[in-house]
Amino acid sequence: MNVRQYIEHHYRHFNAATVIEAARAYEKHLEAGGRMFVTLAGAMSTAELGLSLAEMIRQDKIHGICCTGANLEEDIFNLVAHNDYQRIPDWRNLTPQQEKDLEHRGLNRVTDTCIPEETAFRAIENQVLELWQRADKNNERFFPHEFMYQLLREGWIKDSYQIDPKDSWLIAAAEKNLPIFVPGWEDSTLGNIFVSHVITGELSGCHIVKSGTEYMKALAAWYVDTTMGKDIFEIAPDEAGSPDGGIVQARTVSPDKAKTTIGFFQIGGGIAGDFPICVVPMIHQDLRRACPYWAYFCQISDSTTSYGSYSGAIPTEKITWGKLDVDTPRFIIESDATIVAPLIFAYLLNQ
Repeated sequence: MNVRQYIEHHYRHFNAATVIEAARAYEKHLEAGGRMFVTLAGAMSTAELGLSLAEMIRQDKIHGICCTGANLEEDIFNLVAHNDYQRIPDWRNLTPQQEKDLEHRGLNRVTDTCIPEETAFRAIENQVLELWQRADKNNERFFPHEFMYQLLREGWIKDSYQIDPKDSWLIAAAEKNLPIFVPGWEDSTLGNIFVSHVITGELSGCHIVKSGTEYMKALAAWYVDTTMGKDIFEIAPDEAGSPDGGIVQARTVSPDKAKTTIGFFQIGGGIAGDFPICVVPMIHQDLRRACPYWAYFCQISDSTTSYGSYSGAIPTEKITWGKLDVDTPRFIIESDATIVAPLIFAYLLNQ
């Protein structure tokens, strides 16, 4: 059996059944001409999700990504410093002093994996600083992922690769010019490094790197262009409201009237998921313009449902916020994304 056949045969009940149902619905959505948007929380790049995610991008099974600043940069860290990463098998039993010893050795621990500071962070700092300074000198501004695209496309670190480039999801994304959105980029190592260079005066100001609110504006434009085939301002604001007095219904578009629809495949929770999914209610309720709801939803998360937790919120809660519709296919897989996501991707790639 290949992986797809294995899953088809063995995954029949409980979370396993949801895995196969979500994978089939993902495939059905693509076969109907839909697009898929993937969000990356946690430390999926350090978990080397690129081994499967990169091929998903190359085979046009992913059409947009929202990720944390950490996932954006950690794919590159792994690309240039893979041989110096260290795994700590007994990480649950480390003493505080052992953790301090790791710090002294320049090893930043992410669960069982230590990212080497000198050969990862510092290995690309000077090159990225030159890109920031070049933009500053030319009075240009770019999004965080655009600087990373420049770093890869212009070959600044090509001689330092320590893994096969085909296993880097960011290289695959750069080759496809995939839309990427990185909210809260300042909460990342490169974000911290950037601010330090602003403080020292090596950069003229924080304006050089575009902000999260600018990402939301770009996401809204991309969403409307993709689903409606129009510029967002070509759609007139709707002031009528719905016939039953609601605030949203008149501004939604049924899938059969849209150019295409976009599904939402969420790995983990947090800002990587909450930021982009909000673009639909923002378009409907704040811009008062028409577009379809997200047309598919699946979340892989081990966060339990609890009071006020977004990461653990069940999918139906998103209906009340205007993110999903009543008939949107919805799946929640309560498991470890480092196990489940590669399996679903292998299923979709027929591996």
